[in-house]
Amino acid sequence: MVTIRGATTIERDEKEQIQIAVNELLTHIVRKNDLNVSEIVSIVFSSTSDIHSYYPAKAAREAGFESASLFSAVEPDIEGGLPLCIRAMLFVEKNIDARHVYLRGAKSLRKDLTEKMNIALDGPAGSGKSTVAKALANDYNILYLDTGAMYRACGLRALRDGVDLSCEDSVCAMMEKIDLSIEYRDGKQITLLDGEDVSETIREPNVSMAASTVSKYPCVRVKLVEKQREIAKKMSCVLDGRDIGSYALPDADFKFFLTASSAVRAQRRYDELTQKGFEVDYDALKAEIEARDLQDSTREFAPLKVADGAIVIDTSDMTVEEVIAEIKRKMQEKI
Repeated sequence: MVTIRGATTIERDEKEQIQIAVNELLTHIVRKNDLNVSEIVSIVFSSTSDIHSYYPAKAAREAGFESASLFSAVEPDIEGGLPLCIRAMLFVEKNIDARHVYLRGAKSLRKDLTEKMNIALDGPAGSGKSTVAKALANDYNILYLDTGAMYRACGLRALRDGVDLSCEDSVCAMMEKIDLSIEYRDGKQITLLDGEDVSETIREPNVSMAASTVSKYPCVRVKLVEKQREIAKKMSCVLDGRDIGSYALPDADFKFFLTASSAVRAQRRYDELTQKGFEVDYDALKAEIEARDLQDSTREFAPLKVADGAIVIDTSDMTVEEVIAEIKRKMQEKI
């Protein structure tokens, strides 16, 4: 059983307006969730106390929702509440990810679902950014843009070409001719380098430090940030990296900085890599993470730092689910 929520508003407490608004709301919910009316077990309506000329449940029956059980209730008065609002809760016999619908004035209740938004997640390596970002994107049904993959691809190209990573001019010359693109297949980000899918190759341990090194050069960051901004401008998305909230998207709607102790982050990365079949040494991995932290936070251009207005969350003793819940709670507080 899946629960789908929705809400809408009317301009005046009139029967015809209630009928139109309820029909519109339910129609949108059905279409957005690819439902058959017969799959709806029941619908519970609640309306603010300033609506009394007609029951939303009657309007639903008249709109063709005949197989579901219907119920209407009046909400108590809440100071500062949204006036002339009708809420609906649908109980559906179908295994789907619910897509909630908020129309008209009710859009203000859930801006995270009804408006284009960008969520910036920054933090050091191993703080859980990518895992959390992917989960948030899935929950909100928006795009996840793995910015780290873009820098890793540049690091991989430098390694393959034997570029001197300590020479900025050499790295910038490489960036002038690099063929890097991002595609989305079946909801998954694919990183293409010279037309080759390098999505897995860029996760190899030796690429991490190279990515951190090349990313300190302005010519690299400017080119990649330009791509990131183009994508974020067009659609709602979650971006994770080192400088998303501070440099790439300083006007992001929601900004978070995830961190954790180097020991915890090293253990997470160790577990991740060994599960993928890589042979790694924990102590060496911890030392590399600490070295990368230093390099990322001390670079002159767009360093790793807590962005203005960002909420800091220490994930050392938190599960992924707890981190996601905390971020959603903070987002809802802001809304």
